Amino acid sequence: MKTNVKLFLLLTGFYLVDAFAYGLWSFNANGKIEVIGFAAISMLIFLSGFIAFYLMNAARTQGPVPEDNPIANIEDGDAEAGFYSPWSWWPFVLGLSASMVFASLAIGWWMTFIFVPIALIGVIGLVYEYSRGQHAH
Repeated sequence: MKTNVKLFLLLTGFYLVDAFAYGLWSFNANGKIEVIGFAAISMLIFLSGFIAFYLMNAARTQGPVPEDNPIANIEDGDAEAGFYSPWSWWPFVLGLSASMVFASLAIGWWMTFIFVPIALIGVIGLVYEYSRGQHAH
């Protein structure tokens, strides 16, 4: 966590210098700078600064984490995220139907009426996968 804070503070300083250099470089004969690029680089200063501030506060309240310990093992980190069936086809059905629902916004709205019910079937199948059949609890 401390390494990430240092990295984002370094990036904040780099973007600050970069915005100043870009402002000087884009300064034209009329006395104006190129506003869009300067504003975009200036927003990077705030973006990396906010991330550094958040990580600094999180590191202070959370305390030492295994990522900061050079002799920590892999299993000292995050716990198991969840259980997913390796043989299940429901995530594929759900992902395909969700992608087609979003693609229907560009292709044709009528496709939404076809793929939303398939997506609902995919959600129901994924949720109730272990409630029936061979692996019922």
